[in-house]
Amino acid sequence: MTTPSPGLRERKKQATREALREAALRLAVERGPEQVRVEDIAEAAGVSPRTYNNYFASREQAIVAAVTADREARIAAAVAARPTGARLADAVTEAVIEQYTNPGEREREALLLIAARAALRDAFLDATTKIESPLTAVVAERLAEAGEQTARVLAASVAAAVRIALEGWLLGSAGTTGAARSLAPGGLVVPSGSLPDLLRAAMAPLAPAFDAAEGRLPS
Repeated sequence: MTTPSPGLRERKKQATREALREAALRLAVERGPEQVRVEDIAEAAGVSPRTYNNYFASREQAIVAAVTADREARIAAAVAARPTGARLADAVTEAVIEQYTNPGEREREALLLIAARAALRDAFLDATTKIESPLTAVVAERLAEAGEQTARVLAASVAAAVRIALEGWLLGSAGTTGAARSLAPGGLVVPSGSLPDLLRAAMAPLAPAFDAAEGRLPS
């Protein structure tokens, strides 16, 4: 699956979106999310508040976007990169786990902010819906005979499973402080368990549906 290169207008929009989300995260880390206004983010990014509103509906969306940006596209790309004969259920599961459990230092700090604040947690969870569209395209290509509707159902189910796993992680971490809410090298570890385990468990019930769509016989 190939993606055409964006034109100049689209590149400018991407640059503006990136500037806004980076400014939002930086200000949130420096001041605390509650002390950051939309006007502050717009000024730091060099745009007007009206332009800001063309990209994000709230400061929480912009802050969260600094962590989630392009993740859905990377998940789809990782699935598409797997060999054609590879089990699709495994490809999707591993792609999701890889993209959600290997944060850089900047994302680690942002995730601690998100885990501690209800409004940011809600925005973070809402962002999982963006998985559906790019994943639908990849799954539809892999399941040519199964049809677009099947691909959409599977992709929507993945997004729901990811949301459920993240809810478990975030709710488990919301009541902890300090070292107990730290992020370990092998994944995000919280009282309720590691995020890779939570994601794998949430997505496990989807494997038979993926196998059926691929025409794989039960093992």
